[in-house]
Amino acid sequence: MWDDLKRRGAAAEGREILSLFEEGDRAASFSATFGGMLFDYSKTNIDDGTMAALLRLAEEAGVADRRAAMMSGEKINETEGRAVLHTALRNLDGGPVRVDGRDVMPEVRATLDRMEDFARALRSGGFAGQGGPITDVVNIGIGGSDLGPVMAVQALGPYCDGPRCHFVSNVDGAHVHDVLERLDPTTTLVIVASKTFTTIETMTNAETARAWMADRVRDPGAQFAALSSNRDATAAWGIDESRVFGFEDWVGGRYSVWGPIGLSLMLAVGPEDFRAFLRGGQAMDRHFREAAFAGNLPVLLALVGIWHNQVLGYPTRAVLPYEQRLLRLPAYLQQLEMESNGKSVAMDGTPLETPAGPVVWGEPGTNGQHAFYQLIHQGTQVVPCEFLVGAEGHEPALAHQHRLLVANCLAQSEALLRGRPLGQARVLMAEKGLEGDELERQARHRVFPGNRPSTTLAYPKLTPEVLGMIVALYEHRVFVEGVILGINSYDQWGVELGKELALALDPVLQGQKDTAGKDGSTAALVAYMRDHGLG
Repeated sequence: MWDDLKRRGAAAEGREILSLFEEGDRAASFSATFGGMLFDYSKTNIDDGTMAALLRLAEEAGVADRRAAMMSGEKINETEGRAVLHTALRNLDGGPVRVDGRDVMPEVRATLDRMEDFARALRSGGFAGQGGPITDVVNIGIGGSDLGPVMAVQALGPYCDGPRCHFVSNVDGAHVHDVLERLDPTTTLVIVASKTFTTIETMTNAETARAWMADRVRDPGAQFAALSSNRDATAAWGIDESRVFGFEDWVGGRYSVWGPIGLSLMLAVGPEDFRAFLRGGQAMDRHFREAAFAGNLPVLLALVGIWHNQVLGYPTRAVLPYEQRLLRLPAYLQQLEMESNGKSVAMDGTPLETPAGPVVWGEPGTNGQHAFYQLIHQGTQVVPCEFLVGAEGHEPALAHQHRLLVANCLAQSEALLRGRPLGQARVLMAEKGLEGDELERQARHRVFPGNRPSTTLAYPKLTPEVLGMIVALYEHRVFVEGVILGINSYDQWGVELGKELALALDPVLQGQKDTAGKDGSTAALVAYMRDHGLG
């Protein structure tokens, strides 16, 4: 199947995407809808035969069987011996989900109920700080314990009617310092998000926050909550068990915003809108499970990604939300996709024959247009673009600005498709009064190659439910790509080595150990740091 796709990729090289629109209603044939959303992939160099081949690839890779295994609680994270059940966290209306013969849903629902009780108490003032009702919440986490909540809180800004939420992730002391210095500790709740309660970056920042709070609060533990399964450690911190919300090892960090890791989001928007977020994810789960592949949004999104990265060899993809409140979505998807599928070995440990994992990056439009779109339009490498845009904004008085935003989004995908040939550029320069060599020189600078692929995900309005659908869509996209590539999308051993070496370097930087065994570069950098004021 890969050989067939490679042949099709070679045949498509140089073919004008625009020419594919000459027959039939391509926009309708190469798009799919669900839940009011439209996924348009017609501006790619995928024709009918290629789409059929990609769909066969998904079928032959066993996506359907693997999907059923995941959602039924089988341990598809084989290197860690774990189930993969973030879908259970949003299974509000579904039946039992069993892991090792035990239905996990009663515990999931009980934890959600506890979170809601706490959120209502805090938002109403029933739970307060030493100085009165909680005005600010600081979530201390890293990776999935930070990127998911911070992305979602920003995305749902119009629904945030609770305490102000702040996020600390970097072990760089500047991060925790700059967040805390603006706040009143007597009316602040600190959430420590660490499943094991041992993550070094998170716990270092948490210690700093506890010391900051202890200066003004008699019992600082009373204004802490923990998202952790290590109840002994949280109790040692003085955090009452009523404010400890645990989760199982079948919830990976980058898939965890649906459960206790989403507590900051629930505090910000309230339990009702948090449930709407969950229902959006649940709706996408149902669509992913039930829709035929040819109309299945996660499958189609994955297959377009496979075509661009593994078949055509485009090494990156740009995620371009034309929605300022999705500012952190590209960073969230960087972790979701690159930590999940950035692998070099198959499930059985053998080297991959097909490269896995494009570099994912992006920025909201229209800011990106004035930053890196120059390379996307006129650079020598092709960057597939994934646009996201809502039909309606949240500011009716500024509807004219939203129309301009949408116009820019649609224009960018059209410009990538059409480009501007040299002949048109020559006409433009002639109209400016240029002639001869100068006309030719200036015209060549105004050529747009065009024929550059993009997809567009359009939705009615960025509501909690729509955000839930978008996040679940991308989660399942990662799953499908991982199944097709034959890799485990749910471990992340690549983050371990650097952590181990950092722990070993700390006593070296303190001068307690020498640099014996270190390479020359690392030893020289240690010496520089110690010579220039490292404490």
